[in-house]
Amino acid sequence: MAIVQHDGTVPLWKRIVWRLIARKPLEQILHEGRRTQMKRILGRLDLIAIGIGAIIGTGIFVLTGVAAAENAGPAVIISFIIGGVISGLSAFSYSELSSMVPISGSAFTYTYATMGELMAWIIGWDLILEYLVGAATVAVGWSSYVVSFFSDVFNVDFTRKTTQAPVLWDSSSLSFKVNHGAYINIPAIFISLAMTLLLVLGIRQASWLNRTIVCIKLVVVLLFIFGACRFVDRDNYKPFVPKREGNSYGAKGVFKGTQRVFFAYIGFDAVSTAAQEAKDPQRDLPWGICLSLGICTVLYIAVATILCGIVSYRELKGQASPLVYALTFHDNTRWLRILIELGAICGLSSVILIMLMGQPRIFFTMARDGLFPKIFGRLHHRFKTPYVPTIVSGVVCAVLAGVLPVDILGDMTSVGTLLAFILVNIGVIIMRFTHAHVERGFRVPGGPFLIPVPGALIALVVLVLSDGPTIYRLFIWLGIGLVVYAVYGYGHSRIGNPERWSEEDTAYFQDDVMVYDKGASAKKEEEGEGRGEYEPNDRDSVKDDTSHQEEIQTQQHYHMPTPSQVIYRDN
Repeated sequence: MAIVQHDGTVPLWKRIVWRLIARKPLEQILHEGRRTQMKRILGRLDLIAIGIGAIIGTGIFVLTGVAAAENAGPAVIISFIIGGVISGLSAFSYSELSSMVPISGSAFTYTYATMGELMAWIIGWDLILEYLVGAATVAVGWSSYVVSFFSDVFNVDFTRKTTQAPVLWDSSSLSFKVNHGAYINIPAIFISLAMTLLLVLGIRQASWLNRTIVCIKLVVVLLFIFGACRFVDRDNYKPFVPKREGNSYGAKGVFKGTQRVFFAYIGFDAVSTAAQEAKDPQRDLPWGICLSLGICTVLYIAVATILCGIVSYRELKGQASPLVYALTFHDNTRWLRILIELGAICGLSSVILIMLMGQPRIFFTMARDGLFPKIFGRLHHRFKTPYVPTIVSGVVCAVLAGVLPVDILGDMTSVGTLLAFILVNIGVIIMRFTHAHVERGFRVPGGPFLIPVPGALIALVVLVLSDGPTIYRLFIWLGIGLVVYAVYGYGHSRIGNPERWSEEDTAYFQDDVMVYDKGASAKKEEEGEGRGEYEPNDRDSVKDDTSHQEEIQTQQHYHMPTPSQVIYRDN
């Protein structure tokens, strides 16, 4: 594609369309990845731990029972297998793009480089839903396990008034119902704010805590698998796929169960949001994404198999702590229940931590592209963390966790993630043609179609099979996002409004990431400036081909022209 300049005779609608499809130059993205004030302290094991820390949580300790009781019955095992396959396909795509574009913006940045500003905004807004609501979902599950733990260990029973949401979601009638006697979930609010404070203090402290917690919850999950297997009754697996009842069970129930437990696999994508804090992101991010997902998929299937075998799936309805509840049907399991409750509390804490780590970094990246107010793109002068979006995200998460039930939150997060997976798979296909010669630390095996195409299609099918109200809520959220973009993002975008970004504006961020002059940028790199630089290698370079020359030209025009001069691409 060539870059062509036109005068003011170009119709307004063409200028608007170009604005909406304008892509962020890959060279500028890579430059931002190399120069950052964020502290690069995360190694390969840290990234794997981040993935496991984010994945193993609500899926095992909460949603396994909910999906079995309300959607698939014992066939929830199949739901987990399908969810693992879908996530595995998308994990390959995430690995390629994260090794190619190692920026904390995750799918937002990938989409900006491949599909333009409007689609990038949509996925960025969608990721806000995914991480915020995801953290709130886990906080509700954490609260339930804390209540059970205190009851079993200390014989202390907390009142429902302060430990449950004031509303419930009825999946059969697809409507909200009042939870009489419940007013607010205080434990869920507490853990949300506590993790927020830790993240503000620094990524090193958060990483250390996450590694410790991951070790604890892996041991606990294995204790459940091997400790409860002796209670398995094969009759509990019959019928394996229960006859359809309304919106539940049957073949459709299996897929609806997949949509619900799909939330369990959210987390490997959070690894990519730590790109600018990784020591060698292009090598280590693919390891963190793929290995953490593989380990967790095996554990999920094993836990679902044992859970559905030790108790009838119908007994699990309405239980926010199904593993502990299922063990109450068997003698001499008190200490196993206590260990599981302790492991769940620790495990869910790490999920909340990673979710609340990922969301502010999406916010942070979008703010630095001008799509959110500048205050969200500034690092704390001492801790070098995006403290403003972290605090805002934590407060909103606390509010959601305090008033909404776990199942409605989990459904909303799943559909948001499915949309992100669809666009990331499409992004790999586009990048293989538009940036074919850019070196990648990882390539999706089988070419640009073998894995990304089925990955996108299966995610689309599961998304379409979601409950109508869940889809409606997603579109309502995206509609609100488009209004925000029209009111603020469109008029403040760095690509579209360079005249509004002065040297003072870029200096506000207190680092030299925002460089418009290519010569000045190269000079600074030669002088070795920038606190967070890592040594570039061959994968950081872009080979001299036609596509590369277009990227250089695009970077030199890293702005939208004035109304009298429009740049757009012709085939």
